Amino acid sequence: MTVLVIAEHDNASVKAATLNTVAAALQCGADVHVLVAGFQAGAAAAQAAQIAGVAKVLHAEEAGLEHGLAENVSALVLTLASGYSHIVFASTAGGKNSAPRVAAKLDVGQVSDVTKVVSADTFERPIYAGSAVATVQATDATKVLTVRTTAFDPVAATGGSAPVESVSAVAAVTSVRFLGAEIAKNDRPELTAAKIIVSGGRALGSSEKFMEVMTPLADKLGAALGASRAAVDAGYAPNDWQVGQTGKIVAPELYVACGISGAIQHLAGMKDSKVIVAINKDPEAPIFSVADYGLVADLFVAVPELVAAL
Repeated sequence: MTVLVIAEHDNASVKAATLNTVAAALQCGADVHVLVAGFQAGAAAAQAAQIAGVAKVLHAEEAGLEHGLAENVSALVLTLASGYSHIVFASTAGGKNSAPRVAAKLDVGQVSDVTKVVSADTFERPIYAGSAVATVQATDATKVLTVRTTAFDPVAATGGSAPVESVSAVAAVTSVRFLGAEIAKNDRPELTAAKIIVSGGRALGSSEKFMEVMTPLADKLGAALGASRAAVDAGYAPNDWQVGQTGKIVAPELYVACGISGAIQHLAGMKDSKVIVAINKDPEAPIFSVADYGLVADLFVAVPELVAAL
């Protein structure tokens, strides 16, 4: 069986999520091909060819693919689909935008948020905000999957020597066009790729207090900043910091939760972290049920003391 992975990239380089997706794909089939669809994306294709375990890289060049518009990416994938048993996307904003279009056009059922490959046609995925795990068998000839990247250890970014083959891109759709993007500039690590994350909750009380208390701790640890949905909804932190079922799914080496009660929607986004530290003055807070280390204390006292100790 041959598996097609749709690469996440910025035309210059392949994003880390692709390495996790390839790891999942290798458990589905013996041969893994990677599609790099972009514009002036030769560097990304060359980088993809070095990924361990990749047998071939397909490189499609088209101006309409430059920004990864789902309409154009999915149309390209459909022209290639007949040659593959599995089509695998990362469970990112881009992957979740393109995969359903491909599945619908192929008239197959999509398996979303795969966290474990049991066999070539059987997969595990979380349901009910991660409080239960479903084992799903896909009986369609072509399996369309999105993969929760935090559930798979990435393959090596180097060591491979796959050939790069050019494929014809389909004409860009005219009903949709790219107008612009506002990229948040951040000196900190990207949230989904960070090894250490410090998150704050609604207990911080204001955006000023959020930055005053959380920033020094993040600086000391070299961490990314995260937030609960309650903190984001209250305006204490920007949307792209949100961790949880409706935010970003993360699994860092260390996750420090400050003033976060631990609603199930938040736990769904961070409970796979290797080490979880919780600071909360409520000893009954659900966050303590998943924490490796818990401190029942006022965060406005405990966090500055922790920063001083570091």
